[in-house]
Order: sequence, then structure tokens, then C-alpha cells
Amino acid sequence: MEKIKIIASNKSWIEQSAVDQLKGIASLKGIIKAVGLPDLHPGKTPVGAAFVSEEMIYPHIIGNDIGCGMSFFMTDVKKHKVKKDKWIKKLEATLNIKDILIEDTFDDTTSFKEKMGTIGGGNHFAEFQEIEKVFHEEAFERLELSKKHIYLLVHSGSRGYGESILDEAIKKYHAQKGLKIGTFEADAYLKKHERAIYWAENNRKMIANRFMKLLGIEMTRVLDSTHNSIVRKAIKNKEVYIHRKGAAPADVGAVVIPGSRGDLTYIVMPKPSEVSAYSIAHGAGRKWSRGGCKERLMNKYTKKTIKQTQLGGAVICKDKSLLFEEAPEAYKNIETVIKDLLEADLIEVIATLKPVITYKG
Repeated sequence: MEKIKIIASNKSWIEQSAVDQLKGIASLKGIIKAVGLPDLHPGKTPVGAAFVSEEMIYPHIIGNDIGCGMSFFMTDVKKHKVKKDKWIKKLEATLNIKDILIEDTFDDTTSFKEKMGTIGGGNHFAEFQEIEKVFHEEAFERLELSKKHIYLLVHSGSRGYGESILDEAIKKYHAQKGLKIGTFEADAYLKKHERAIYWAENNRKMIANRFMKLLGIEMTRVLDSTHNSIVRKAIKNKEVYIHRKGAAPADVGAVVIPGSRGDLTYIVMPKPSEVSAYSIAHGAGRKWSRGGCKERLMNKYTKKTIKQTQLGGAVICKDKSLLFEEAPEAYKNIETVIKDLLEADLIEVIATLKPVITYKG
């Protein structure tokens, strides 16, 4: 079995530093496979990657935002009835999403309760979308989706809770050196890791609940997937652990792969494959580092145009630096990422969506 595999065409923007990071992780004890996906880019550890291990797990591979993922909701609002200007006005008047008070239905015993139901910074977002095109009618209908309705995609994670778990594992158990499966240290980490996965999933639900209250709408969750996690899996009668860092699972059904705020979002049905470590890309992946984005783009945008997208969407973000750091130019072309996955026979495209309102902060 090929130990290191990069699934990307020559058209994909893959930095050598990301490849070097991938190789570095592949050299760790117990790692039997390292996969770089088309959205691969450098981070503290490579993002857009999946690693398979035996007998060992490495918490630092998946990082501090344990449970980060995507939740996809269908609203009860039909797109021709969206009061877009009214929604924008209400969202812009909300200084912080946390200010939208709702009933707390999640029994949170952590010290991070105040962050529950908040999006966070960086590349996290909530985006209202509408169906642009359906490619697979049967699969679309099986998911009980509607071409007429507005959707909400939420990208967020464990909001500091996961970071506290990683910090503890490193300080108490020296987890950066790896944790051997079956030991007290590995069991303690994995138990808290599962709590963070659950916490992050409920965080995304609560974010949706806040938007429902603010806008006076209803919505139902259709899909949810986690792209920062360690998952146990039996492969050929062998127990292994799949570490996903910015990689969507390919073995849990349909998933959503968003582009930048200026690109389409894709609903796809993955084709589980050992070649890809049962994983696919989770998004477009960064092309530029955050530092310098504002300087590179200041002359291209005005205060007004930076809050608009080429697909007609509006952007709501009170952090001026983040507006530039998350500009479409800072990301890879999502069409190239999707094409690479199609050529590798890892997905089937069900539908695409285009942004209506992107909310950050």
C-alpha cells in the first residue's frame, strides 16, 4: 500500500510546505497512510489531510478545534419570499450572535458554556444559500431537499473547549509524542474528544436556533459532518484510527463542500475508498496566508464591494481585517477541488448552491 498519497491535479495549488508537513506526519510511529486532498495547505499540521494509524493516536494532528464541521439546514422560507434586505438589516444590527437569547436545551457542564451557539473567527461562518443546480435528481430527492427553499450552512467547531482538551493532553500526557491505544492516557483523551465532537455538533444547532429566532423562521437539519476528528475504523479485520484534519468523512453519507464566500457550495455523495483514507476535501482550502491579504486586496475593493460577492450574495462581517483575510482570492478554486475529486472517482455531485447572505463573527 502506498504510504503517502496526494490526490490533486497539476491545476491544484499545493504548496511544498504542506507536502513537507504531510511527509513529516507520515514518519511518526504507527502512521501507515498519509493522504493529502485537493484542498491541502499548510497549518500547524497539514490541513486538508487524513492519516491512518495503528496502535497509536496523535491528538496534535487534528489540532485544537476538535469537532469542527458543517451542519446544513433547510429553512421553511421559499427563495422567492426571502426578504433579503430585511434579513441583512437585522443581522447587521446584531453586534454579536450571542446577543440573540434563546432557550438553552444543551446540558453543558464545561467552562465554555458562554461560547455555545457562537460561530467564532477565522474561516468559520454561517451562510444562507439557494439551490443553483441539481445534478442528481434521485439522490436530491432521497435527501428530501427542495429546489424552492433557502438553506443555512453553518461551519463552526468546539470554540475553545477542544483547545483545552488538546492543551491538557499535551501538558499531562505529552500527547505530541503520540498516545498508545489501550493506555489510560489514550482512553482519557478519546473520552474527552468524543465530548468535544458532541459539543461542536450542538454548537452548530444552537447557532441555527439563534438565526431562527432573529429572523422568525423555522429550519430542519439535513446533514452534519465533522472534519477535525480521530475515528476508529475496522479495515480488513484490522482496527485503525483515521485522523482527519480539514477532511470530510467519506463513509457517513452525503456531505457539503463549500467554496469561498464568492463561490458555489457542493452537496456530494462520497465514494468510500481506502485510497483516500475514507476521506474527501472539506472545502476550497487556503491559497494565501492571512498575513498580507488586506494589503494585497485593498486597491481591488471599496468598503461597499468587499461586502458583495460575484454571485450576488451579501457579506456581513464587522471585522475589517477578517473581511480581507477571508476574501475569495485567498482561497483555491472550488471547481478545481471538485474536479480533482471527480477524476479520482471519490464523489458524485448531487447539487450546487450559491450564497445569499454570508455571516461572519
